Order: sequence, then C-alpha cells, then structure tokens
Amino acid sequence: MIRAFSRFSLNGSGLNTDRSQNSERAENLRTPEYRGHPHKLKTVLGGTIGNVMEWYDFALYGFFAPVLAQLFFPSGNKTASLIATFGVFAVGFVMRPIGGIIFGWIGDRFGRSAVLRISVIIMGAATFLLGVLPTAGAIGIWAAVLLLGVRLVQGLSVGGEFSGSVTYVVETSPLHRRGFSGSWANFGGLVGTLAGSGLAAFMASVLPSSDLQSWGWRVPFLLGGVFAVLAYLYIRRLKDVPHMVHHEAQHQQDSPLHKALVQNRRETLLAIVFASGYGICYYILLVYLPTYVHVVGTISDGTALLINSLGLALAIPFIPLFGWISDHFIRRRSLLLITFLLVAVLGWNLFYLSSGSLTGLVVSQIIFALIMAVPMGVAPAMFVELFPKEDRLTGYSVAFNIGLGIAGGTAPMIATWLISATGYDTAPGAYLVFAALISAAALWFMQDRSREPLR
Repeated sequence: MIRAFSRFSLNGSGLNTDRSQNSERAENLRTPEYRGHPHKLKTVLGGTIGNVMEWYDFALYGFFAPVLAQLFFPSGNKTASLIATFGVFAVGFVMRPIGGIIFGWIGDRFGRSAVLRISVIIMGAATFLLGVLPTAGAIGIWAAVLLLGVRLVQGLSVGGEFSGSVTYVVETSPLHRRGFSGSWANFGGLVGTLAGSGLAAFMASVLPSSDLQSWGWRVPFLLGGVFAVLAYLYIRRLKDVPHMVHHEAQHQQDSPLHKALVQNRRETLLAIVFASGYGICYYILLVYLPTYVHVVGTISDGTALLINSLGLALAIPFIPLFGWISDHFIRRRSLLLITFLLVAVLGWNLFYLSSGSLTGLVVSQIIFALIMAVPMGVAPAMFVELFPKEDRLTGYSVAFNIGLGIAGGTAPMIATWLISATGYDTAPGAYLVFAALISAAALWFMQDRSREPLR
C-alpha cells in the first residue's frame, strides 16, 4: 500500500501506471485456457445449477432407501431388504467410471459444455422414470429389474456431469480463484442433496406411512424431471470453453484414457485412492447416517432426515469459504490432509455418539457436516490441478468415479453388512476411520499444485 501511494504521489500518471500493472498482474494469473474466456458469474452458475439437479436426483434414492426396500425388495427380513436396496444404489455408482470414460473423452476432444447438456438430459429422464415405476406388488421381480436399469442410467449421467462441470469452471478461473470457483460445484451438489433430504423429510413428516409408501415417495422423483428441464434451458446457453487439448499431430493417436492410465498413472492411482476414502466418508456421514440411527436406534426416519438436512444446510456456506482459504492461506493438500486425519481421530467416537440419543445425533451431524465441507470446498480444484490438459477431464473423471463409484457407492451397503456380520452396531464407525486413513495416505504422496498454472 505504501509503495503504491509513493508511486502515485511521485508520478502524476501513477494511477494509470498502477492500473496497468494490476491489469498485467491479473493477466499473468490467468491460465492459458482462461485467456480469451472471461470468468463470468453465469459460468459458475452453469456448473452449480447442473450439480443441484444431478445430486438432488441421485441423493433421493439414498434418503428413500427404507421405503424403496419395502416396495421393490419385499422381505420378512428388513436388513436383507435394505442391503438389496443399497446394493442397487451401489450399482448406479459402478456405472460412473463408464460414464466418466465416455464423457471424459467427449469433453477432452470436443469441449466441456456438451458434457453438461447431455448429462442433464439423461439424468432428468431417468429420475422421472423412477418416479413412475411400478412396484413389486404390481409386476413382481420386474420392478427390481426396472429399478436397476434406471439406476444404471443415473450413474452413467453423474459420471460425466460432476467432473465435467468442475473442469469447466476451474479451467476458466484465474489461478488465485481456482479453489473458490471449483467449490461451487459441490456447493450446488450439496444444495441438491439438501433439497432431496429436505423434501424427503417433509414428505415423511406430513404424510401417513401408508400414503408415503403408496404415492408420496414418487413426488420428489417426478419433480426431478421438471428441475432437469429448467437446468437444461440455462446450461444450453453457456459458451463453450476454447478447446483445452491442442495435440501435436503425432499425439492425436494417443487417446486421453491411455494418457491417464499410462503417462499419468501415478496421478491417476493417487486420485483413485484419495477419492475412495473420501467417498466412503461422505456417503457414510451425509447419506447413510440417517438410515443408520433409525435402524439401530430409536430415532424416527423423519427426525433423522430433518437433522441431516439441518447439518447439510449449516455446511453449505463453509464450502466456498474453504475453497477460498485454499487459494490464499493454506495449500489444498495440507488442508485436506489435516481434515482426514481429524476424521480418523474423531470419527468412531462421534459415530457411536450419534446413535445414543437425539442430542448426540445433532452434535455428531453438525460436526461431521462441517468437517466434510473442507474436502467439498477444496478437492474439486485439486483434482483438476493433478492432470495435464491433454487428459484432464478423462483422468479426473476416471479417478473420481472409480473412487466414489466402487468405494463411496458401496459404503452404505457395506456398512449395513458389517453390522450384520460382526454384531457390532458401531462397525460402520471403524469403517469410517479406515477410509479417512486411506485418503490421508494418498494425500501424503500427492504433489500440491495449488499455486501453479495448470499444466
């Protein structure tokens, strides 16, 4: 400030000089991809809106799992029905790596905005279809088959949309704003998750159990189709980012997938391991926990969903805050490492506390939500920064979707099975600690590029 004042005082043209230097400094902070593509509010909103819709649709299944278990997998054993329901939930995640490969190739070869448009259309159609599916009482085993098919399509869509939107937003951001900009994708995802959780809690609270099972559960899924149309109308107007991949002629024969799995194998493997632990932590703490406290405790499903919604709402404003902190104060790798070590230390005790009483659930849910706001705000930019431009979307999509698809998507099912296999209600807490340590180990060996231009 003193130096700037001196320049202005000693030089009558100091104001213009400072403006010129500030402009030059801002230009230097831009990545090569960013130049020529102004970072506008509508760009961030495009990535955010798509994720609101995508994660609203995808999360509804997890929140309505107890109802869907009775309607599509009727059994005298509630645990067996729930395991089957979460198994179909996990199958949707298995499709995410496939979606990541397909949409990653499209995005790395033809641009990012096409990925956003196609994935929103697919997700909206699949979610609307889920809302009109006949149950096992009407068509028997075919109900489960149709449900499985819808989940596969949903997983394919999410596999391309999230990583595509994050890459689009981060690549069009200046260096000193990549963490903050990337955080809005998860901000939108959590808003969508909150909308799904809140609507599920509302339906469970105002409707008798009979009405909820006969027709009430369908309403949120049908609304997802409406949300998809609105999201598409906005996303279709986004200008595409100038193509990020400028291969030399001899490199055109090398696919983005081959580059991610061979040339950048180390980055891809570390990203997969980190995403696996991250995914387990996320889905156990923010999706499975309401079902857990209802099944093993005395808290009603409506109350558990309401507390979950409150925890998610509290975490939302912290997501961009932590993204901003990673841009200016603490490097992304260090901030994430501290966070997952904290989960490893506190996870089991807080998980045990959540099932003991209503107060324990409130305290645990709030702490868990605030802790998970850190990776939701910081990890998106970190994933993009790991990979070079030639295979950035493909590498990110494959690593992120394998990690969350295989590990995160199966977490609710495995957590439920662990209780049945071990006889300990707190077994999911041990699984949570293990997952946090896995992510911390991957971060330890990962290179931090949060202060470097994109490669």
